[in-house]
Amino acid sequence: MQTATGKVWRGVRGVLALVGLGSLLAACDPVNISELEEGVSTEADVRERFGAPENIWEGEDGAQIYEYNRQPEGNVNYMITIGPDGKMAALRQVLNPRTFAQVTPGMPMEAVRRMLGKPMKITNYTLKGETHYDWRYQEQPGVGETKVFTVVFDKDLKVVSTMSGPDMERIRN
Repeated sequence: MQTATGKVWRGVRGVLALVGLGSLLAACDPVNISELEEGVSTEADVRERFGAPENIWEGEDGAQIYEYNRQPEGNVNYMITIGPDGKMAALRQVLNPRTFAQVTPGMPMEAVRRMLGKPMKITNYTLKGETHYDWRYQEQPGVGETKVFTVVFDKDLKVVSTMSGPDMERIRN
């Protein structure tokens, strides 16, 4: 006989396992990255080290951009470009101030998602007619405290503004 408590415990264990898996994946990233070389490594090499991408975006000239998201627990999102020749053309960690500066008012949400990857959190403010997308990051990966970059969208999902501040969830914990 199954109890409600048993179901809840299995659900909690599943969530903890996913969080643990996400932490393990992020811990392996530096090793995986060091084993890949732009212009030499193949799509198969990338998938062998990183697994299936969370999302695949169409790039220029037939390239594909693989999204490897480490949110909500991690501080990075990787975009790996596979050229039309099947070789890795670029590997970028996109959650950084240089990329954030490219997010401008009026930009559609889809363009922001393609640029930064999946956010750690989406919050709707119905009365204000706004939606906030948050990404956790460090100004220099592996150095200093984590921060949150927020993009504020209007009801049409166009960028209104951006902001960056301390990661209050991490400070509280």
